[in-house]
Amino acid sequence: MPFLSGCSEGRVAPLASASAAQNGSAQAGGYHLGAGDKLRITVYNEPALTGEYSVTPAGAVAFPLIGTVNVADHTIEQVTADITHRLDGGYVQDPRVSVEVLNFRPFYILGEVNKPGEYPYSSGLTVDKAVALAGGFTYRANSRVGFLRRDNGPAEGSVALRGTPVAVQPGDTIRIGERYF
Repeated sequence: MPFLSGCSEGRVAPLASASAAQNGSAQAGGYHLGAGDKLRITVYNEPALTGEYSVTPAGAVAFPLIGTVNVADHTIEQVTADITHRLDGGYVQDPRVSVEVLNFRPFYILGEVNKPGEYPYSSGLTVDKAVALAGGFTYRANSRVGFLRRDNGPAEGSVALRGTPVAVQPGDTIRIGERYF
């Protein structure tokens, strides 16, 4: 059937099930910080150091006394330990540091949805819920298969829009394609 050969050329490989199924585990301690996240850093009994800090595009936070703290691709626990260690180096006696994410970086949805664009991430977000946030599918949308590119991922992968929900992570880009028939 030579007339159908053109339909298979643009095929995108399915997203690996391990990366597609990373549901709440990203929030439970495996979440890696990145540009656009907003943090609340609390240093017990040190109100001058406690505050809200935004992660710069370079992946860092400017923190009083200790300067720039690189947080890109680090977990909350790693950042907490780093700040605690650096403050303990002569700045604060027995520092107790707490780091929490106030706002996650946004995710993006484009293609055949009614309101494509940038949306705030929320815990437990799936591709189905993201489509709903974007006003649902257009009449031309392929409602069976979508495409997902993880934040800083090398390529997008296809995801089934029916069946097992696929988790969305901060910074991800979702693309809903057109149906052909």
